[in-house]
Amino acid sequence: MDILEELRGRGLIADCTDPDALSARLAAGPVTLYCGFDPTSDSLHVGNLVPLLALRRFQLLGHHPIAVAGGATGMIGDPSGKSAERTLLTREVLDHNIDCVKAQLARLLDFEAHSNPARLLDNADWTESMSYLNFLREVGKHFSVNMMLAKESVRARMEDRDTGISYTEFSYMLLQAFDFFILNHDHGCELQIGGSDQWGNITAGTELIRKKLGRSAHGLTLPLITNADGTKFGKTEKGAIWLDAAKTSVYRFYQFWVRVDDRDVVRYLNFFTFLPREEIAALTEQHTANPGARAAHRALAQSVTELIHGKTALAEAQQASQILFGGGLDGVPEKVFNEIVGEVPTVEAVPGQFADAGTALLDLFVQAGLCPSKGQARKDLQAGGLNLNNVRQTDVQRQVGAADLLFGKHLLLRKGKSNYAVITVK
Repeated sequence: MDILEELRGRGLIADCTDPDALSARLAAGPVTLYCGFDPTSDSLHVGNLVPLLALRRFQLLGHHPIAVAGGATGMIGDPSGKSAERTLLTREVLDHNIDCVKAQLARLLDFEAHSNPARLLDNADWTESMSYLNFLREVGKHFSVNMMLAKESVRARMEDRDTGISYTEFSYMLLQAFDFFILNHDHGCELQIGGSDQWGNITAGTELIRKKLGRSAHGLTLPLITNADGTKFGKTEKGAIWLDAAKTSVYRFYQFWVRVDDRDVVRYLNFFTFLPREEIAALTEQHTANPGARAAHRALAQSVTELIHGKTALAEAQQASQILFGGGLDGVPEKVFNEIVGEVPTVEAVPGQFADAGTALLDLFVQAGLCPSKGQARKDLQAGGLNLNNVRQTDVQRQVGAADLLFGKHLLLRKGKSNYAVITVK
């Protein structure tokens, strides 16, 4: 398969330094390429996925991917796409973050492949030992300030009178160009990929390679993802969607993809999954004919969740999702139930509340905030709208005791189809 045709068919090419030259080079045989990421957190998030999945697409077609962790550039901060100066991180924090991210990269790239294993490099290895004077002589002299000011990532910040841009972040472009130069010189890396906001940094690298080594190098950018409604991709009311299950539960991760806007789901199938385009076309037809069936959404959520968290975690997230759609709780393991605790309002039980005769069911719905009064709770129950542990309740005199507690400590209350609360015994 032609990798450029595959990327183009999925809408994944924003710009390229010389499409014909890159196409000819790829046709001649495998290339070494890289994508960098600054370890500003101890986890990647879904916004990092498009370029890293592009690395995987290249690797699957026989090319040689390098992921570059910005142990050096992460200490500076990339001004691209940012409206304010980044917080400077210490070397210790960056090292910790890189260690945490390694395991996530292993799910995206094959570091054990026989013929073209992925590599993870840290740009601190070739940057920190270089003196400032040598950097100015070896790198800085090849760039005019006029050229640097013309780059969009710099110009946008220069035009903001409130924030501007520090000399530190202004220099970031040179550091990234130096990365590409070193990778080309030492590892034969001929192609850099990244988000479209990286265009200025990438072309700075191709220029440095041309001037210092007399070689041609290539740059390819991928589109920055925005939601159809104008909101920032990968953000929810609860914050960023992380790849680390300790920061974003697998259930919430799965639900993020299930709930994407109908206008985005086909694009995201192309961007974030490895489903064949023929299968995506079939899902597109189903989605157009019956969007309410959400077949495309489920395929998206299943594919991405399995890729990042594995089949077992996917099955647990699906089971947890069924609970919140009224599914039965028989045989559900505690680990799965815990996925939804914290995703719905949770109230702590009163000490001893479920001892002896227990507590009236109607009082529990008031206590959980699902009903404003006991009288309203009675009306809701008589209308068939109250469920305890996903079982519809009919007895207005029902008492709830210790035997009703799930795993000895939880009660799942539901009013109507989707208003949930959990009461938990501490």
